[in-house]
Amino acid sequence: MFAADVDDVPSNVGGGVFATRAYRIWLCQPVVMNRLRGLLGTEMQGESGAVTPLELFFDLVFVFALTGVTAFMAADFTWHGMLRGVLIFGLLWWSWVCYSWVGNVARADEGVSRLGLFAAMAVMFVLALSIPESFDDLPGGLYGPVVVAVCYFLFRALHLVLFWIISAGDPGLRGQLLRFAPSMLVATALLLIAAGTDGPTQTALWAAALAADYLGNYLGGARGWRLRSAGHFAERHGLILIIALGESIVAVGAGMAELPISMPIVAAAVLGLVLSAALWWSYFDVTALAAERAFAATPDADRPRLARDAYSYLHLPLVAGVVLLALGLKKVLEYVGDPRHHDLADPLKGVGLTALVCGVTLYLLGHVAFTWRVLDTVNMRDAVLALALLSLLGIGPHIPALATLAVLTAAMAALVAFETIHFAEDRHRIRHEHQSPQGDR
Repeated sequence: MFAADVDDVPSNVGGGVFATRAYRIWLCQPVVMNRLRGLLGTEMQGESGAVTPLELFFDLVFVFALTGVTAFMAADFTWHGMLRGVLIFGLLWWSWVCYSWVGNVARADEGVSRLGLFAAMAVMFVLALSIPESFDDLPGGLYGPVVVAVCYFLFRALHLVLFWIISAGDPGLRGQLLRFAPSMLVATALLLIAAGTDGPTQTALWAAALAADYLGNYLGGARGWRLRSAGHFAERHGLILIIALGESIVAVGAGMAELPISMPIVAAAVLGLVLSAALWWSYFDVTALAAERAFAATPDADRPRLARDAYSYLHLPLVAGVVLLALGLKKVLEYVGDPRHHDLADPLKGVGLTALVCGVTLYLLGHVAFTWRVLDTVNMRDAVLALALLSLLGIGPHIPALATLAVLTAAMAALVAFETIHFAEDRHRIRHEHQSPQGDR
């Protein structure tokens, strides 16, 4: 049929017309159409879906952005600078969260989802590069605060367009997207207005933008969202927490790259690593497994609301705590490793002490809130330790910085050891109840 159509074209037809006709004929070939559908179509996520390599690749750009946040706060080492760094992190977190939902509805490495994620990665990378100019523009080039606002809008708009394509035939999900869009537009408008201001006014407008986005999404409800794979969603958020913990180690290593190795640096580096490992243990040893199983056992109608509360919102303090911890660790290493500016006996004070102590405290409180929401139980041990650690804000200015880190690390290690020993039977049951006999051996 297609060959006959080509033969029917008069020989005196111009080359341009013939080329257009031939292109249409080629486009209508069944093989070509199938390939285009494969490229632009979608493959829905299954109940047993797992995180794809493309999603991990996507998260690497987010890691780069997190390092930018830590560097931003370290460069503007003031209370105002730390607050602004937290606001930048809040902007990045909510942007990342949106794509975790997309990947749970449709496979991220197939069809239009793949193209959408690559486009979003490019936008996020530009946003990450612009973090140093989020509030104050540097001389020359584009105006940094506007670039950040535009990148945020494009990143979120790509998410909405991608979700709109995926949600074809699902009026409930499309209705949820329509309820979701206004808060994003309001947040973008506030960020653009903030770009024309400075000082506390600019910071307040950023805070208002985040409040509008977070609160608007919460008030929009969750009845239209879809959660196809509990395992995928839990794994996705667990991996981003691991990435954040890894970034805290990278921040420590990067800060010491130009200093000669010494015993104080070795001690501080090891203590920092043990502290990060204790935070990892407190979440991943048992909590992550128990939460994922409880999440999977939740009725389908209730899953979106639980996912929104426990993972999209309550993982925010977990990851934010790690980002603040990275800043605190970076400063401790500077105190103990740079004799040109600090004596080994100098205490950690002000922003550095607050970041170190409150980073761990925020992580523990986030862990308490998460376990309460998913497992319906209050982890009093973590809550009590979190409150007890706040006493270091008063003690820290009177003891060496390395001693503050040592106390913090010892407290977390003791908590992990106690829970591991005291709840040994429950721990073994939770960690091994779904393993095969071969796995148990």
